[in-house]
Amino acid sequence: MYILISQEKTITTDGILGIFDLDNTTVSKASREYINYAEKSKECETVSYDLPKSFIVKVKDGRRKVYISPFSTSTIFKRLK
Repeated sequence: MYILISQEKTITTDGILGIFDLDNTTVSKASREYINYAEKSKECETVSYDLPKSFIVKVKDGRRKVYISPFSTSTIFKRLK
């Protein structure tokens, strides 16, 4: 199954480890370091120039990918149903 995570980007739902709210998770130093590490490792993809609201962590074929999305976590969860 596919899910729309921005106006122009869809991803498959298999391998999604988590969907996280940026406002709540970036308060933690560990979360900020995780996102910074993913960006430096080129595992992070910003899918829109709009204000980011969430990030999705996905693993496929043993490779991790982090998608920064302008959609809220509630919007993404509604689309998963």
